[in-house]
Amino acid sequence: MEIFHSPEEINEWSLRERQAGQLIGFTPTMGALHDGHASLMMTSQADNTRNVASIFVNPLQFNNSQDLDSYPRTLESDIDIAREAGIDALYIPSVSAMYPDGFSTVITAGSLTDTMEGAHRPGHFDGVATVVVKLLNAVNPHTAYFGEKDFQQLAVIRRVVADLNISCRIIGIPTIRHSDGLAMSSRNIRLTSKHRQQSPIIYSALQKCASQSLISSIDSEALKQLFTNEIQTLSDGRVEYIEIVKSDTLEPHDVFKESCTICVAVWFGDVRLIDNISHHSNND
Repeated sequence: MEIFHSPEEINEWSLRERQAGQLIGFTPTMGALHDGHASLMMTSQADNTRNVASIFVNPLQFNNSQDLDSYPRTLESDIDIAREAGIDALYIPSVSAMYPDGFSTVITAGSLTDTMEGAHRPGHFDGVATVVVKLLNAVNPHTAYFGEKDFQQLAVIRRVVADLNISCRIIGIPTIRHSDGLAMSSRNIRLTSKHRQQSPIIYSALQKCASQSLISSIDSEALKQLFTNEIQTLSDGRVEYIEIVKSDTLEPHDVFKESCTICVAVWFGDVRLIDNISHHSNND
């Protein structure tokens, strides 16, 4: 596995591989890698002949400096995980390589960012859109892989790539979960022992909402109350938001039905966790 630190280096590598007829798959990450990231990388390996991953904790997408400072950084183990997952080239740029002196361009991702994460983390998706475009330009992959746990982020990235005519397929990969149902996240390691035991309630409450919607006519407000009650009654969690949206447009929907998704954010202490559950149509 080769390791690169500048956009020029990884771009030169990618150009050589493309000229040799290779298909390049790309998994962007912020490090603190876990089995969810490894799943993205292994899917890339199955689909492509050359595979790239990046590790970059992007300061532009953090609206809270304490959150940026406390984000886990485990570079040595990350390199081992990437190598074991079959990555051919690992791109680890510095902040100065990504945002050199004089950098001033930021991509605004539009109305898809008005709700949920965008509403509660001002500027977050501008940072996401900007870094993803810079990474895609540097790596120049045929396909890039993102987890569906970050459901709104995936929709935003698809929109940005389409709007800017970036020649790269964006593939969403189903959320990888621990055996107790908690969605894998780099932030999980910051949970206290008590909150780690309680945090699977997020997904079980989502499942309860989804099941309830299948057996009775229940509107979005009642579903929101059901989810909130489950969290508050059975854990120390604090619900930041719960929204029922159309899976493709993220527009709010009054019921949870085919092609809709329930998206949530829940705090356990100072750790913020997000998750979702989708109702797929029969044609999906």
